This record gives sequence, C-alpha cells and structure tokens, in this order.
Amino acid sequence: MRLTKRSVEGLEVKPGDYIVWDCDVKGFGVRVYGTGKRTYVVQYRAGKRTRRLTLGQHGPLTTDEARKLAKQRLGDVARGEDPSADIQTKRRAPTVSALCDRFLEEYVAQHCKPTTYRSYSTIIRNHVKPKLGVFLINDVKRSDVAALHFDMRDTPYHANRTLMVISKMFNVAEDWGLRGEGANPTRRIKKYREEEKKRYLTDQEQFRLGQVLQEVLEDGTETEHVVSAFLLLMLTGCRRNEIQTLKWEYVHYTHLDLPDSKTGRRRIPLPREAYDIITSLPRRDGNPYVILGITEDGHITDLERPWRRIRERAGLEDVRIHDLRHTYASVAMQDGIDPFTLKEILGHKNLTTTLRYAHLADDAVQRAAGSVASRVAGAMGQRNMGRPGLRVVR
Repeated sequence: MRLTKRSVEGLEVKPGDYIVWDCDVKGFGVRVYGTGKRTYVVQYRAGKRTRRLTLGQHGPLTTDEARKLAKQRLGDVARGEDPSADIQTKRRAPTVSALCDRFLEEYVAQHCKPTTYRSYSTIIRNHVKPKLGVFLINDVKRSDVAALHFDMRDTPYHANRTLMVISKMFNVAEDWGLRGEGANPTRRIKKYREEEKKRYLTDQEQFRLGQVLQEVLEDGTETEHVVSAFLLLMLTGCRRNEIQTLKWEYVHYTHLDLPDSKTGRRRIPLPREAYDIITSLPRRDGNPYVILGITEDGHITDLERPWRRIRERAGLEDVRIHDLRHTYASVAMQDGIDPFTLKEILGHKNLTTTLRYAHLADDAVQRAAGSVASRVAGAMGQRNMGRPGLRVVR
C-alpha cells in the first residue's frame, strides 16, 4: 500500500509487531507495535547482509518527511555507504571518559613523569570528566571545549593547563584512530593571559631569612635537615624536588649528578658552601637520602609546613618556596652571568624560560656597555668628547 498519514493511522493494532511496506519507495515501511506505536523504517542490502534502519516515530515525523528521509538513506547506500552500520559503530564508540582512562594508563603513565601523571589525573578528574565525560569522542566540538575553558576563566592558569591536557589527549586519540586527523577540538581556542608570579628576595630579605634559619636551628624549632634544604635551594637554584629527593650517590665534590630531573639528566654545579652543608649532615644507616624524613629509609616529604613557619617568622609571608629559585636566578643575572650559562645551571629546557629574568641584568648590561664605550673612546682619543664635530683637536 502507499503509505500516507491516513493509511498509517488506520493500520490495525495486533498482538505482535508487523511491518507494512510502501508501494512507491522500495524498502520504505512502517512498523506497527502491539502497543499501537508506529515507527518508520528503511530496509536495504549492504553486501550480502540485509539491514534495517529506524527513521523515527510516526507523529513527530510525518509520512512525507519519513519518505524523503528514506530516499536519502537509500541514496547513501547506492553510493556505497552503510547508514545502519555507521550508527551502530557510533553507539559502540568510546566516550571521552573512556578516552581519559586509556590516555592516563597507556600514554601518560608510560611516557611522562609521576608528577605529570598526578597533575593530569587531577585535571581530568576535576574538570574534563565532569564536563565532557559523557560525550562520544567524535561528538566533542570546539564550542564544547571553549565553554569549559570559559567556565574556568576566574583561574586562568588552571584553565590553560586543562586546555593543554585536552589538546594532548585528542592528539593521542587521532594517533589511535579514534578521531579524524586534524580534528582536535582545542584548535584556535585562545589561552587566557597569565599573570606570572615572580618574587625575588632583596639583599635585606635574604639576610633576614638567613638569620631566622639560624635561629630555628638553634632553638630546635626546625630540624637540621629542614634548614639545610632551604639553604641548598638558595645556594644552588635547584627545584624543590631535586633537593628533597637528593641521594648521597648523586653528590660529588664539584657537582650534583641527577639521573632524572624534570628536564632529564642534570649535572648541577655545587658551590663549596653547598658542599660543606651537605657533608655536615648526619646520615642514617640504610637511608640513601641526604635530606632525611620521618621514616627510616625515606626522604622528607613536606617542606611546605616548615616553610610557612619560617617565612612568617622572617616577615616574608608572600614568598613561596619556588621564589628561592627565582631569587637565585635574579642574583645570577644581576651579577652579570649570561643567560646561556644560567640556562645550564637552572636546567631550563629552552632559553626563553631563562630570558624571563633578563630585565634583572639591566644594571650589569649598563656597566658592561659603559666599559666598552670607555675603551673605544680612549682608543680614539675621545675620552672627554662632547658633541661630535665641536671639539678642537690640537
């Protein structure tokens, strides 16, 4: 029969389901359920298999709309496509939540450091899964990621880190064949400007910190290992974790040889003052670490709480532990150490990071430029020159 609104609504409701086919469009039909519900279907052959695809329910979808949709799907089949298989594949496709789990297990855990794994896990747990977890991987659009990024605008640093993790995850999804090439949904989403926090201790503040470290050591407020950790951070420019996890086997008279730092293997110059501090520390049998912790065989795990006590006593409440590294870099720049040398000392991956401190070398650069100009002027007999062309040479 020719399917029309009247003919479809007039079909008898039977105890079991049955299909009535349209006489005009081959493969187009309506299924009548025992409940009285009617849905439009299209049936076709894909290779040696017969497939049936549901188009929609009668009522919300009119008969004419269903017929037009059936013709479109049959046209897709004529071009070699398989609409039903595509829908089933999409339904079986992994969600973003599943991608997050696989990304952490198969990529991050294998190729990144434990600290990176913990950082990525936190971002994924707190931000990515709650907002995007239920999406199928191929359904995530740039607008979805942009909305997530916008919702985090009050914390620009975390917003940008989240965007970075999502970008990396979808790049890996492309490598795994879970999403089309060049379809990363983070593309062209502009990051928020981050106000970089760099705090440097002045000479007076450094002196005050040194006094307080001596006081807390003498009155027993902090342990010798805690005080030594902060002194070593100031004297070497090391990262906190590099000092916390420092082992005796890494210590040499002229340098520290770290097999696995944030930027890989590092050879860090060891000043005599720092070497003397390290060698004066008591050891514990069976414990390989320089900065001892509470456990018999472990290193110190918490420097934050003692640092808060120390900085409050020194009147440096706004100074973070990482600012001790910034202070080392600032002193180095002001002392005339060139950025290339400082890059190696600090273990920066690229020079751009080191050049963030370049403005601190203004005085040293000015002195160097003045020294060069003075020598050139002297060689030219122009040491007391005024305006060019007005001096009388006798």
